[in-house]
Amino acid sequence: MDRETGRPGTGLRTGPRTPPAGVARTPRPRLAQGVPGAPTPPAARRPRRRGPRLSAAVGVGLLLAGGGVVAVDRLGQDRAAPAPLTPAGRALAAAGAGRPAALADLAALIGERRERVRRAPADRASWAVLGAALAERAARSGAPGAYTEAERALQRALAQGGTPDVRALTGLAVLAAARQDWAGAVRWGEAARDRAPGRVGAYRVLLEAYPGTGDAEGADRALERLRKVRPGPVAEVAAAWVHRERGWREDAEATVYDAAARAATPAERAAALSRAGDLAWERGEAETALARYEGALRAEPEHDGAAAGRARALAGLGRSEEALTAWARARAAAPRPGYAVESGELLLALGRSAEAADHFALARHQAAALARDGVRQEPVLGRLEADHGDPAEAVRLLTEEHRRHPGPAASGALGWALHKAGRSAEALPRLRAAVKDGPNTARPAYHLGMVHLALGERGAARRQLTRALRLAPEFSPLHAERARRELAALGEPAWGPPPV
Repeated sequence: MDRETGRPGTGLRTGPRTPPAGVARTPRPRLAQGVPGAPTPPAARRPRRRGPRLSAAVGVGLLLAGGGVVAVDRLGQDRAAPAPLTPAGRALAAAGAGRPAALADLAALIGERRERVRRAPADRASWAVLGAALAERAARSGAPGAYTEAERALQRALAQGGTPDVRALTGLAVLAAARQDWAGAVRWGEAARDRAPGRVGAYRVLLEAYPGTGDAEGADRALERLRKVRPGPVAEVAAAWVHRERGWREDAEATVYDAAARAATPAERAAALSRAGDLAWERGEAETALARYEGALRAEPEHDGAAAGRARALAGLGRSEEALTAWARARAAAPRPGYAVESGELLLALGRSAEAADHFALARHQAAALARDGVRQEPVLGRLEADHGDPAEAVRLLTEEHRRHPGPAASGALGWALHKAGRSAEALPRLRAAVKDGPNTARPAYHLGMVHLALGERGAARRQLTRALRLAPEFSPLHAERARRELAALGEPAWGPPPV
């Protein structure tokens, strides 16, 4: 999830990177050729499963949330074909496996559990399932009101007494992460992990929450444990983003493509392909990114992250009108204020300042609605105020965000706000830290280059601006062009003898 929209000398790294203890560098797999945006998995070799035979007298009945019962006798005779799972059953099965559920299935599960708790208000398990499903939908839809409804259901599950239901604990962790309350997500996620160390959901949340609190080692431990508990696409998508946060681009790419090839459901495939698109976009490969995002949208048309990524890629390719239409699709899928900020910046780059102002006003309106629902909006509002509003207000917002959630992302955002407020000397160490310790992406390098320029450090400015454009030539429809103009004005470095 981008934490601005809810995840930093010169800042140049040299030499090989050594992963911390417990985090293995993943070799790049050989990928089968397939449709752009949808890597074809190699044929899977299924190991022969050996185990005790079941007696004819004691068959095995499997019933999963509306699925069928399958009776298997000792000789394998008279097997009943399993009835297909209901949509609610598919969502429940996905949750049990730690996979994302299809949004339509999630809606079916929510409807079913609402009916159950209406008939049985003391049904703690149904309150827990309902709250967890509502929390996942809130995280993925970004709709105001969804967060409060989820919290009420989850608190109702805990209020029934007895041992806390791990699904309720995990749901509260998901909800806290969706609200960008990283400390709360760690607290609830660790409680869920301690209650049921073998369940997957807690580790997925912790892998997102630990970096938000600046705890890189915690993320390493959570990833190591997730790979032991549930190896496969879920763990590899998470691993890709941990690698990306370290700046290990090739490792991130290898793991996420492997996850896409082995995805078991359309929603799981969409999540992997959307992450693959993000990585390609950050490498400056707009065509590849577009193909990956479109593959994700074929798998899950409602995936707002893929819709937003597609809009960025289209803008980077100069297809501005298509990009604006794509931004409208992303905003319809999830009313996240960061999407309105980005579409406004595209309009501003096109010289359509009145329309851009409308988009910035929409972003402020959406942020206010989400804030009333408990969703923290300091990162996106800080960015908006720094570039298109009141930089002093941006400093206030982002100082609070950095205090709550120290880390490269918050440090870089605060540094940029300080620069825009005319405090470039204070901004410099924060932006250096963001470039050094954060993901190897273009925007922090651009920000650092502009601060060097404001301080009269021409050589350092030239290096960082060049680096930003080398990483992603079209990282922003507004700021990439500014970087090119400033580089042209700086000219080539002087190669004469040093002054005496």
